[in-house]
Formats: sequence, structure tokens, C-alpha cells
Amino acid sequence: MSTRTRRPPAAHHWRHAVAPGALPLVGHAVRMGRSPLEFLTSLPARGDLVELRLGPSRAYLPCHPDLVHEVLLNARVYDTGGPVKDKARPILGNGLITSDWTDHRRQRRLVQPAFHPARLPGYAEVMRDECAAEAQAWEAGRPFDLSIAMQTLTARVTARALFSTDIADRAVAEIQRSLPVIVHGAYRQAMDPTGLLARLPIAANRRFNKALSGLHALIRRIVEDYRGASTDRGDLLSALLAAEDPETGARLDDQEIHDQVMTLLLAGIETTASALTWSFHLLGGNPAAETALYTELDEVLDGRTPAYADIPRLDRTQRVFTESLRLYPPAWLFTRTTVESTELAGRELPAGTDILISPYVLHHNPALFTDPESFDPDRWLPARAEDVTRGSYLPFGAGSRKCIGDVFGMTEATLALASIAARWRLRPVPHTTIRPRPHMSLSSGPLLMIPEPR
Repeated sequence: MSTRTRRPPAAHHWRHAVAPGALPLVGHAVRMGRSPLEFLTSLPARGDLVELRLGPSRAYLPCHPDLVHEVLLNARVYDTGGPVKDKARPILGNGLITSDWTDHRRQRRLVQPAFHPARLPGYAEVMRDECAAEAQAWEAGRPFDLSIAMQTLTARVTARALFSTDIADRAVAEIQRSLPVIVHGAYRQAMDPTGLLARLPIAANRRFNKALSGLHALIRRIVEDYRGASTDRGDLLSALLAAEDPETGARLDDQEIHDQVMTLLLAGIETTASALTWSFHLLGGNPAAETALYTELDEVLDGRTPAYADIPRLDRTQRVFTESLRLYPPAWLFTRTTVESTELAGRELPAGTDILISPYVLHHNPALFTDPESFDPDRWLPARAEDVTRGSYLPFGAGSRKCIGDVFGMTEATLALASIAARWRLRPVPHTTIRPRPHMSLSSGPLLMIPEPR
């Protein structure tokens, strides 16, 4: 057993269980493919640590927040890994999400300056401009797909934060064409325990390969253009190119830059777009929460476009987004793998054991959140938030692999919510029914909404 393993107090009597319904050969892969949210959220009632089978391999789902944090805070023993990582690496390369523990520490030191708080006001100007432009583009009474609109918005914000304006304008169209195909195809492959699906000569695979090749080619051209110019354009890519490891003086090479850009594009666009879409969907079905949000926006903004300096006063706006992230965390499932023999909840785990981490499972556990299926932004008021079980809220992960762009994303989402809700009241098209789509992020799928002027 590893001496580095961090564990909760020994007095805790952990409950162990085996998930029901495994099928020969594939185990629980069919249930994970068909209804993963319903299946996974049924497991905490069975135990604190639940064993599953994915194909021929065993995997474990920690359902207690102490166990989840034991895994996330001990990256030396529980490194990124598992089938999701293995199938993501050909897409993302060796970036922050997929790199092993040692390389991840080096990369994090190099990428972190790009997200330094001093840079946020500049990024916020980009966010403010794009949010205002998006809010002005809608036509009163004309239904539109909110999920596509939020993808467009976050793609423009991310591209303009990553690249200078002239390059961003050219890149957004390619990013918007490619990204949905890549995200959907990557999830299909990750959920296939046999690995055969990716090799079939079917149309979906051809679309996936074409989209992935196109996005890789775009990033290569942009990195080459920046290398040739050798000037700081004040954006994320310039910061990555200039980054120098304070311990070794080394810099990221072109392939590493490429992989980080690919990672930031996929992480920065899809996740924030999904969370914003869910936020407006939830507001549309909760008049009291919506009215309270409008009251705050009218008091703080008084009709003007929100800016970075307004964020500290937009408390309710931030609570709305925080609660949306609880109900529909974009990173609903990720994996870790033990790199050495260790112990978790009193269970001996050999090296190479896969661990499933699901913020969605934690966020919907009635033992951790009162009335967990209700949309209640006020549960995050300071007095009430004290009652939330420590470590049970994990939309950005935790530990050394916590999302590096968490503050960037919260800033973007707060400004987007405020900009749009200050101008529009969004109403769902009658008889619209949506269900969470657990792909690489937890998306809503198409969501038709009708904008009404406020």
C-alpha cells in the first residue's frame, strides 16, 4: 500500500457494493452507453465505493465526497488515465487534460501565466464585446436554437482570447464546423469498450476524421503564423509562446503549443456553452428565480452593458450559474487510474485500476444536497452554503488538475448571463422537452427559445 495515499479517518466504516445488471463480456458498458446518468445516480444508495465492469475490466465509482477528494488530491497515485484518456489522447495530444502527472506539473507551470488574474480584465473586454453583440443579434418573437447561439458566443470569446482579432474572425467558422462533430465522435469512441467502432468505415467516422484533421490543420497554421511574427499580441497564444518554466527555463515547443490550444478550444467552448444553455433553460422554468435575477440586473446595471468591474456586485447572477453547474455539470464524468497498488475505502486496488469520478452523481445525491433536483440559486447564499457538505460540489474538479480556466469561465458566464438577461426574457417554445445528453460534456441538445424584449 502506498505511503503517499491520503485517506480519511480510519474510524469511518465504508460501504462497498457491486453495481447490478452486468452483462457477459461487456459488463455495464451497455447501461453506461444507454442511460449513464440514471445508472450512475442509482449507485450511491448501494455503497460509498461501487464496483463496475466496463468490458473485461473492473472500475470503481467513489460516491462519498471524502473518497472523491482522496482520489483527486493524490495525483501521484491516482493519475489521469482510463479508457476516456486513452481515446482522448489522439484528439487532444499531450495537453493539460491528457498528460501524465510529472509532465502535467511542468505544463501547468508554463500555462498558468496565461490565466493570471492580471490578464482577466483584458479577456473580460473581449467577453463584454461578444456578449453585447450576441444579445443585439436576436429578433423579438423569432424562435432560435439557444444551444447553437451559446456555442457561437463561446467560440468567438475563446477564439478572440486565444488569437488576435483578425485570426480569430477567420478561425471561428472552422471551429464551429468542426467542434460539434469532434465532441460527438470522441464520446462515441470513448464509450465503446471494444475499440472497434473507431475502425469501421462508416459515415460518422469519416466526418469525425475530416473535422479533426481540419481543426489540427487550422491550429498548425496559426501557430506557424505566430512563430513567424515573433510579437506579443496580448492574447493567450502569445502568452503560451512566451511562457518560460521558472525551474528550468524551458519553453513549450510547437507540438506542445498545438496540444494546449486544442485542449483550450475543446474545454473552453463546449463546456461553457452547455452550462449557459442550461442556465437560461432553468430560468425559463423558474419565474421567481428569473424575477430576482432581473431585479439585480436592473439595480446594478441600470440599462448598460455589464463590465468586469460589475462582477462583484452580480451576486445573484453568479449564484444562478453556480446552481446550473450543480444540476448540469459539463464535466459530468472523468477518470483516474492507479499507477501503483493502493487502498481506497479499505479496498486494495492494484496498479492500473480505473476510477470513475462523477460530479453529477455527487451533485444529485440527496444525502449531500437538500432537494437536489430543484433549481435553487439561493442555496448558495453564504448562510445556506455553509450547510453544503464539504467537497460535494465539483464542477471544475479539484486538486492539481482542477480546471485551469475556472475563473475565466465563471467570468465569461457571469457577463454572458447578465448581458443577455438584462435585454431579453427567454421563453421556451411550447411543448419543448429536453433531456441531458451525456457526451463529452453534459449538453441539452437543440433548445428552441423565443426572445421577448424586457
